[in-house]
Amino acid sequence: MIAGGGTGGHLYIGIALARELQRRDSARDFLFVGTRRGLEARIVPQEGFRVEFIVSAGLKRVGWRESVRNLFRVPRSLLQARRLIRSFAPGIVVGVGGYSSGPVVLAAWWLGKPTLIMEPNAYPGLTNRLLAPVVNRAALALPDAGRYFGKKAVVTGIPVREEFQRLPGRVRRAGQISLLIYGGSQGSRALNSIVCSSLLDLKEFGSGLRLVHQTGERALEEVRQAYREAGVEGEVQAFFPRIYQQFGDADLILSRAGASTVAELTAAGKAAMLVPFPGAADDHQTRNARALEQHGAAKMIPESEWQPGRLARELRHFMEHPEEIARMEEAARQLARPEATRRIADLIEELAGGGRQ
Repeated sequence: MIAGGGTGGHLYIGIALARELQRRDSARDFLFVGTRRGLEARIVPQEGFRVEFIVSAGLKRVGWRESVRNLFRVPRSLLQARRLIRSFAPGIVVGVGGYSSGPVVLAAWWLGKPTLIMEPNAYPGLTNRLLAPVVNRAALALPDAGRYFGKKAVVTGIPVREEFQRLPGRVRRAGQISLLIYGGSQGSRALNSIVCSSLLDLKEFGSGLRLVHQTGERALEEVRQAYREAGVEGEVQAFFPRIYQQFGDADLILSRAGASTVAELTAAGKAAMLVPFPGAADDHQTRNARALEQHGAAKMIPESEWQPGRLARELRHFMEHPEEIARMEEAARQLARPEATRRIADLIEELAGGGRQ
């Protein structure tokens, strides 16, 4: 049983793990558990897995009234999760993040099932901090989070879909560049604004610039209208379910710096301009972006530094110096942890065979 989701960053960790475990034994059965509002409602069936839903909502970054209301939902969420676990009878429950993972992992502990949680950031989120005393193992992206989980912690890296690791090298042509704007599964208001306010500047590149833009559902029509008004062509979609295909076609990626995005960039060996989300807990996205920049795998540009004309200048520079893209790609590949999915799958098999430890 794989619990969590809400965003692609959480959800695709679970899908990558399920694929690896399925590859090892095709007879294995999987059930994802999330909420009807999350991406899992649409994406999990498309990926060929079953999904069930509980009622769950976040306790942080919401108003106090909503926080209290959501807190009163916890007992119902826990009972729904308990019923699903008793019905499905999983060998192990894996929490991949997102508020729906909390009640399911807690119910699994209540019923004596082995549990493992994924922690992709240096500073664990609230759900994982609360689950730390009851889980059997915590698979970490970074060693910094180890102090929150003690001997349960194992530094593994973050699973990404295998397709990111199999992307062929891209042949670039002089004077041309393909830019992917990737604000994560829900899009990024800041990235949308940076690009839309730059479209008139980008028009001068003509056919030398190809734009592929993932906007998020809410901003789709607004961004498409901005492209139309500027007379700029681009492939603009709310969401690309197989984003690795767009990664493969890109020379450069403009993105946030969440843990899953960073893992995808390194697995794919892609050059990036990273714009950390300034509101991220403990500013972990800035730390992620700075780590890639220090290794020469990306260029970090904070939101506050995106003055008019900046995007056009950056793209012109990279078009004139394609060797810099090649260096960033090689540096990104050096940071990849392709063994992450395999290592976590090993832990899952170990726990599923051994019960509570």
